[in-house]
Amino acid sequence: MPAMDVMSVLPAKTAPMRPTDFVEKPSLIGVTREEMADLLKEKGVPDRQVRMRVSQLWHWLYIRGVSDFDHMTNVSKDLRELLKRHFTIARPEIVEEQTSNDGTRKWLLRFPPRGAGRPVEIESVYIPEEGRGTLCISSQVGCTLTCTFCHTGTQKLVRNLTAEEILAQLLLARDRLGDFPDRDTPAGAIVPAEGRKITNIVMMGMGEPLYNFENVKKALLIASDGDGLSLSKRRITLSTSGVVPEIYRTGEEIGVMLAISLHAVRDELRDMLVPINKKYPLKELLDACRAYPGLSNARRITFEYVMLKDVNDSLEDAKRLVQLLKGIPAKINLIPFNPWPGTNYQCSEWAQIEKFADFINSAGYASPIRTPRGRDILAACGQLKSESERMRKTERLAFEAMMIANHGADD
Repeated sequence: MPAMDVMSVLPAKTAPMRPTDFVEKPSLIGVTREEMADLLKEKGVPDRQVRMRVSQLWHWLYIRGVSDFDHMTNVSKDLRELLKRHFTIARPEIVEEQTSNDGTRKWLLRFPPRGAGRPVEIESVYIPEEGRGTLCISSQVGCTLTCTFCHTGTQKLVRNLTAEEILAQLLLARDRLGDFPDRDTPAGAIVPAEGRKITNIVMMGMGEPLYNFENVKKALLIASDGDGLSLSKRRITLSTSGVVPEIYRTGEEIGVMLAISLHAVRDELRDMLVPINKKYPLKELLDACRAYPGLSNARRITFEYVMLKDVNDSLEDAKRLVQLLKGIPAKINLIPFNPWPGTNYQCSEWAQIEKFADFINSAGYASPIRTPRGRDILAACGQLKSESERMRKTERLAFEAMMIANHGADD
């Protein structure tokens, strides 16, 4: 089959695609030290040098934050050329960057194809607050859980993100926020002059993290590595809708803080709001929480509870919530519902949210009401939804034509 000219079907604002764009180079981001050592050995780095080279690369990737091998100034030119030929450390493409009037920033990121797939897009959100800054990271493209109040749940699952793609969200956000040392900063400096802007990360973006356990685990262990990105595990929170079998593993193998998307105190209502409850009902979920490794008053589980008018916001619901959580060191985040186009739910009245919070507080549980952030750019809780499922027809045609052209060139 002759190769086709795809330029005529490319949208005007899309950069021309080249066959080399679809040749996957393995990334050095998101691999363990052991995996990095094996990759270097495979490409001819002498055994006696491998440990030192891994240490150098780890420093440049995760302390200095470089995304170009040529910026690794203490690595020989010959080795830099070898690395460029065989590996990548490139950041994802920023399709769109939005800044809310409250300072919240949202990035729509595009990752290249994996195997025979197509490019995919996800969203990440940065929330600045006094004394801290939180990055909300996605773990999947789309979601399988179909929680009825969540905008992300209306998008079908495309695929899991790799450990590289999970970490890339943190690296790119640090780039954009100036959260890595400047390139001309002395080599010993490991933080920007004004301190870190991203102090916390939460796995609360698109997808269910525990349905992508191994990639999430690898990414979070690298994010918390003391010789690299060095985020404290107490400043990393993983949120799950209730994948019970993986909850204990999260505490045992990752060791980060746990958040549960609860949202209802009766199985019949939670079955509707959070359909995974049909598989893992409230008793099983709360038993798993009680068994979470390291649970204590200093290491509490956060229960997230979206406030839906006349659905789950009565004082009877508040009383039942206190009863359900008895014996679990817990904090309860009350989340005013963030409306999105097409939803049938409404946010509870503010006075009702305060009554609900007061009752829980009087029972001895911290119960902050989360301040809605980024509503004007659809960056608030439950509103993330990428453009990948709405990829323009012309882009799909261009991609398909390019793959046909590549296939024809191989014949």
